[in-house]
Amino acid sequence: MNVLVINCGSSSLKYQLIEMTDEEVLAKGLVERIGLEGSVLTHRPKDMDKIIIEKDMKDHKEAVKLVLEALVDKNHGVIKSMDEITAVGHRVVHGGEKYSGSVLIDDVVMNVLKECSAIAPLHNPPNIIGINACRDLMPDVPMAAVFDTAFHQTMPDYSYMYALPYEYYEKFSIRKYGFHGTSHKYVSIKAAEMLNKPYNELKIITCHLGNGSSVAAVKNGKSVDTSMGFTPLEGLMMGTRSGDLDPAIIDYLASREGMTISEINNVLNKKSGFLGVSGVSSDSRDIENAAKEGNKRAQMAFSMFCYRVKKYIGAYAAAMGGVDTIVFTAGIGENSIPTREKICEDMEFLGITIDKEKNKIRGKKEDISAAGAKVRVLIIPTDEEMMIARETREIAACK
Repeated sequence: MNVLVINCGSSSLKYQLIEMTDEEVLAKGLVERIGLEGSVLTHRPKDMDKIIIEKDMKDHKEAVKLVLEALVDKNHGVIKSMDEITAVGHRVVHGGEKYSGSVLIDDVVMNVLKECSAIAPLHNPPNIIGINACRDLMPDVPMAAVFDTAFHQTMPDYSYMYALPYEYYEKFSIRKYGFHGTSHKYVSIKAAEMLNKPYNELKIITCHLGNGSSVAAVKNGKSVDTSMGFTPLEGLMMGTRSGDLDPAIIDYLASREGMTISEINNVLNKKSGFLGVSGVSSDSRDIENAAKEGNKRAQMAFSMFCYRVKKYIGAYAAAMGGVDTIVFTAGIGENSIPTREKICEDMEFLGITIDKEKNKIRGKKEDISAAGAKVRVLIIPTDEEMMIARETREIAACK
C-alpha cells in the first residue's frame, strides 16, 4: 500500500510517497513559489540524486500534477503508474471541535474545513486548495484529513476554556485548540516504545521546539494541555511570534502607536519572538551564534526562550501530578545542544538531570538522562509525515 502525504502552504507543497508495508519512503520533495515567478520542484527519489525541475506553476493543481508526473517518470520515478497510489493523506491545521481524529474526506468534511478557515485564516485555505487539487486529479483515490488540532481534543474543559464571557465560546467557539498535534502524538508514542512501558500509563511532556514551538502534557496516552491556544500565537516565544503576553498591551500599542488591530496582529505574529527581541534573526542558530559572540539581545532572547519552556515543563508536571519523561523534538529540540542543556538546568528537584556528554548529539534518537535520573529526557526526531501516513492507512483500510 502506497500512501502519498501532502502538506500544502500558501505557495508551497511538501510531499512524501511511503510504502506502508515496511514504512519505506520511496520519494519526497518540495514545490516552492507556486503562483510566483521562479517556481521549482525539488524531487528526491529513494537511492537517487535529487532532481530539480524549474517550471511555471500558476496554482496548486499544476503543482500536484507535476509531483505526480515526477513520481511516475521513467527516469526518476518510483512507481509505474498513479494506480499504485492507494490513498492520499493531507495535513490539515484546523478541524475545530468537529473532529477528534483523522477522517475520510467528503463534501461534509470540506464544508467543515471552510468553516474553520475563520479561525485559521493563514493555514486552512491552502490546505483546502491542496485537497481540491488532488481530488480533481485523483477522483477515485480515498483521501484523509489529518488534523494538527485533533490530538488535543482530549483536553478537559477546564484546560481548554478561556475566562471570557461564556457566550463567546457558544457563539464563536473561542477556546484553546492547540497545534502540532501530529508531532506530539508521534513522539509521545515513540517515547513509550523507547522506555518499553505502556503508553497509557505514562506522564509525558513533549517539547516541539522549532520556528514554531509548543509544549504538550500527555497523560495516559491523552493530551491534557498544550501551550498553543485559539491560534498558534499563544504559548512559547517563537521565531517571529510573541507567545504569551498581557492582552492589554494590544490596546496600549494601538493608542500609543496609532496602530490598527491588524497591524498589531502582524507585529505579534511576524515581527516578535527571536527576531523582535534579538534584532538579529528569527533563526535560533543565528541567535546562538550571536549570543556566543557577546550580543546581549541575542543572549537575552536565548535565555527567554529556555526560561519559558522550563516554566511550561514545571506547570505540566504539576498538572499531571508528576512526569515520567521529557521529550525534545523538531528543529531546535532535536539539534540545539545548548538549548536542551539550559532548559534542563536546575531541574533536579523534579528528577530531571541530563548527561552533558550524551547531550552532545544532533538529530538522532537518544536518551540523554544522567545515570539514576528519575525522569528520562529523550531526543526523538519527529516524523509528522509518517504519522499522517499511518492515520491515512487506517482510514483507507476501513473504506
